[in-house]
Amino acid sequence: MSYLEELFGVGGKTALVTGGGTGIGRMVATALAEGGARVLICSRKLDVVEQTAKEINESLNGSNAEPSGSVEAFQGDVGSEEGVEKLVEAFRERSPKLDILVNNAGVSWGEPMGSFSYHAWSRVMDVNVAGLFHLTQTLLPELKESGSAEDPARVINLGSVMGSTPIGDGAYSYSASKAAVHQLTRILAKEMARKHITFNGFAPGPFQSRMTAFATDTEQKVEFVSKGVPLKRIGHPNDIAGATLFLCGKGGSYVTGEVLPLDGGIHVATGGNLFG
Repeated sequence: MSYLEELFGVGGKTALVTGGGTGIGRMVATALAEGGARVLICSRKLDVVEQTAKEINESLNGSNAEPSGSVEAFQGDVGSEEGVEKLVEAFRERSPKLDILVNNAGVSWGEPMGSFSYHAWSRVMDVNVAGLFHLTQTLLPELKESGSAEDPARVINLGSVMGSTPIGDGAYSYSASKAAVHQLTRILAKEMARKHITFNGFAPGPFQSRMTAFATDTEQKVEFVSKGVPLKRIGHPNDIAGATLFLCGKGGSYVTGEVLPLDGGIHVATGGNLFG
């Protein structure tokens, strides 16, 4: 085993990625599979995750790099208690173990202040916060069984720069839900450390995904959005991959309760220089 593989490899591990068919979920699933894990991805839209699994597996099989894992797809919805329970049942039919849980599934809603829908709060909170928490809670037996002091089980929760920085852009319930995800991550990290489970989060800035397609689906839009990022670009899949493999590999086994700002510096951008 090479030095880098020892630090960042996830060979032999089993991972579950919700919302793993597109966007950041797909980036995470690809990274874990490239690192050697067996990755199960789920989404409300079965055809989407099945196509993603097929494409990632074909890419892995066509690569000479080692180690390589695999990706499997099934249908799952975290938007309700019943949906979470069915998702867990479907997962347990496929795997007796769980080493890595990535709570990526999420929804957003955008409307101007003054006309923001009341319904947008319950829908977004149900998926982004309640579903994330209930899924994690229900899968605790598998996570506890997997974790040890030297190699804890890992949970990564998808937050957002909009949950850590006062940026609304009309997505009020989304931003509030992601702030809640950040706080839940810290609380669960504190409570579950003794159970040998780490909890960390990502707070991404702009990446290309279905959720951000309105702002990133053309080169012209990407160029415009990049101007507002201190590092002058949007995020790339490798930015997600590197953070994922760090937190899930041996190199990240002593890190818990952190929310990594994968945002090109947006979270530290402030006003202009006062004196020139």
